[in-house]
Amino acid sequence: MSMLLVQALNGLQFGVLLFLVAAGLSLVFGVMDLINLAHGVQYMLGAYVAATLGVWTGSFWLGALLALPVALLVGLALEWLVFRHLYRRDHLSQVLATFGVILTVDEATRALWGSAPQTVLEPSGLTGGPMGGVEIVAGLIYPTYRLVIIGVGIVVPLLLWFLVERTRAGMLVRAGATHPAMVSALGVDIRRLFTVVFAFGAMLAGFAGALASPIFPVAPGMGDTVLILCFVVIVIGGVGSIRGAFIAALLVGLLDSVGRAMLPDLLRLLLDPSSARQTGAALASMLVYIVMAAILFFRPAGLFPGGRSA
Repeated sequence: MSMLLVQALNGLQFGVLLFLVAAGLSLVFGVMDLINLAHGVQYMLGAYVAATLGVWTGSFWLGALLALPVALLVGLALEWLVFRHLYRRDHLSQVLATFGVILTVDEATRALWGSAPQTVLEPSGLTGGPMGGVEIVAGLIYPTYRLVIIGVGIVVPLLLWFLVERTRAGMLVRAGATHPAMVSALGVDIRRLFTVVFAFGAMLAGFAGALASPIFPVAPGMGDTVLILCFVVIVIGGVGSIRGAFIAALLVGLLDSVGRAMLPDLLRLLLDPSSARQTGAALASMLVYIVMAAILFFRPAGLFPGGRSA
């Protein structure tokens, strides 16, 4: 039970990071109908910038905060240089162009920071309690920093929901997603609106990378695996739905973490230890995609379909 609880918390923490990346990706696809395979590089750049600025400033938190405007500016630059020329192109052109962005940014990252993974220490100031963690139950200590990430996963979705559903800017985003010509006729610069949405999504992905840098090795291409899972999140939750992205991200995070930890042990009830370990590892890596296929079979539009709206 202790292992199950730890893996469940790890799954929630991983799900929060997935949501931060998937939310921006869902907004970009739902509002702009743009397939952006390069969204994962924003996650990677956020991790690298936070790690570098954290060393320069001597504070992880200051480095993570400074990574937000950097990710925003990089998003604006990419939108201006590449993505605004793809809005009226077909999806195949978008896939090819954004894949080219992935290759270019990955090589630029290797040139700037090298190919060796970088390790970022967990921020100071979160060392309260025994062994720098919080005692969840008797004898079970969980790292404080991971609990902070879970807390962020509660605050950020609420802020996003309020921004999209209860503000004038959110109203324009929702209207621009479904009736861009009408919104433009009312005097709203729809291209500027798309630019803001894209840059905001890039900032969310960079923020996720900054939070993930003390947990996962910071290396070129680290956003590729996350991007694949984020597309799974969007498919399960429903395109353009913030609520769907949040619930699907937590579901995917829990399935991935708990499945990898528990499936081999469960299969030992039926198989010998060696076969159970190999079979469990294979099934755990496929579990998320099996669940996605099952959900698509019963609900092709996802759990909370939003159409092309947020």
